[in-house]
Amino acid sequence: MNIILLSGGSGKRLWPLSNNSRSKQFLKLLKNEEGNYESMVQRVYRQIREAGIDAHIVVATGASQVDSIRCQLGKNVDVVVEPERRDTFPAIALASVYLAKERQMDRDEVILALPVDPFADIEYFHTMVQMEQAVKSGIADMVLMGIEPTYPSEKYGYIVPEAHPVIDGRLIAWPVDRFQEKPSLDKARTLLDEGAKWNGGVFAFKLGYLLDIVNRTQEIVSFETFRNHYGDLKKISFDYEVVEKARSIAMVSYGGKWKDLGTWNTLSEEIAGPAIGNVLLGEGTAGTTVINETSMPMVVLGAKDMIVAASPDGILVSDKHASSYLKPYAEQISDRPMYEEMIWGDYRVTDYVEYTDKTRSLTKHMFIQSGRYIGYQAHSKRDEIWTIVDGTGEVIVDGHSRNVRRGDVVYLTAGQRHALRALSDVHLIEVQIGRTLEEDDIEQFEWTW
Repeated sequence: MNIILLSGGSGKRLWPLSNNSRSKQFLKLLKNEEGNYESMVQRVYRQIREAGIDAHIVVATGASQVDSIRCQLGKNVDVVVEPERRDTFPAIALASVYLAKERQMDRDEVILALPVDPFADIEYFHTMVQMEQAVKSGIADMVLMGIEPTYPSEKYGYIVPEAHPVIDGRLIAWPVDRFQEKPSLDKARTLLDEGAKWNGGVFAFKLGYLLDIVNRTQEIVSFETFRNHYGDLKKISFDYEVVEKARSIAMVSYGGKWKDLGTWNTLSEEIAGPAIGNVLLGEGTAGTTVINETSMPMVVLGAKDMIVAASPDGILVSDKHASSYLKPYAEQISDRPMYEEMIWGDYRVTDYVEYTDKTRSLTKHMFIQSGRYIGYQAHSKRDEIWTIVDGTGEVIVDGHSRNVRRGDVVYLTAGQRHALRALSDVHLIEVQIGRTLEEDDIEQFEWTW
């Protein structure tokens, strides 16, 4: 089995903890059995292994999420980077071409594509194995996971199965009669009476099956060529482009726990305890979830059924129900992340000032893990000052190396090439100075440590 994990999202519904570079799947808010906090993507990755699934896993994502994925899943995780976001059909197509051309997978290999952030129990992943078996046995070219509904919902699409299942030993699959987009509440009740399931967005198919579909719209010569023409693919969902056009399609049912943790209201139901971070809850506070990612203490008194969340990006105070309508408000706020996970560690923006002559300064607290490094790079529009506040490292400036430790200061003018390798865990304060301070003001160069 080969698994494609689809990692997207702009991170607006869980603001201020999520942002354009740290979507909801990277927030470490869920406790595992050892009592440690983990993110949704870490949870899914762990569950796949705990289910005993021996699968090659590839994550399809945008460039802004690559560092977060490698930071949380390990630097050796297989990642396919989309040149631009173009919905689930192009993403699955790109990952499938990668498996065929770069990983030399056989056309008969079974692929399972699913979101990177389902909140489900271990049986969810056992159901994926049944989906693989259904494809291998020839029950259908395309096999979906149908989630047993727990209530009539207007938020999900539905799969309506035929009346009689196909039984192959212990495997039970239902041919699909039709699909229903997000219905009205009355229509949802009718669908449940018909035995309809929620469409869980999990797809199983043979690699060759999808490659043939992709080839009809864009010739597959090599992965590099296909990726270079990624923008020519239709911006359309996999459901619309492939699933609803499939002539041979079946569904395997899953009846265990499954939730979309896409809003503060639903996520708070799965967070262990009422508070995370430097928080003091007072009397009369009931049903309220408080998360504080800042170093400042937070006191909450007499708040009932609320979400209070603080991060370097901002502060949210909301009724739990009203938090479902957060997205349009968060979209009015600056896109610049104030906290970001990187492959080498993380950074937090602690200060930003514009002076009378239009010069700006931006201050970051940066953490570089021992053994990792900030790549050899230069900036054209800003100077930088690094002050080492803890740890030891090696700094390269225009090809010259020197060791640095607590108290050392490194001055970097615009255009100077520089890099830093952490010999131990390093904390430093970076001050950027210039009239234009942008994260994409960067040119990378080769350097071998």
